[in-house]
Amino acid sequence: MAKYGALDEVFVALADPTRRAVIRRLGEGPASVGELAAPFPITLPSFMKHVRTLERSGLIRTRKSGRVRTCVLDRERLSLVDDWLAEQRALWEQRTDRLEQFVTDHQEDQ
Repeated sequence: MAKYGALDEVFVALADPTRRAVIRRLGEGPASVGELAAPFPITLPSFMKHVRTLERSGLIRTRKSGRVRTCVLDRERLSLVDDWLAEQRALWEQRTDRLEQFVTDHQEDQ
């Protein structure tokens, strides 16, 4: 159940388009908060709320050097989503395979 608690935190963090854009950008490599905030028409304190949400979810890590806070993507944390999606995909493939078998068997009976 703890696995799904972490997954819930990740999905909550990814629910916001600003945070998804930050994750997308960090996929290219580390960036300072200022660099990440630049494309968005919001104040830096508002943007920092997004950074803290991403940090709490474990999707990013930050480190401060002097006055610059640098963000880094934690790709392993994203694997929670990938693993969950793989489970769901397998489940639905099994269901559609059973449905296909049912329809095929039913057609043969007629």
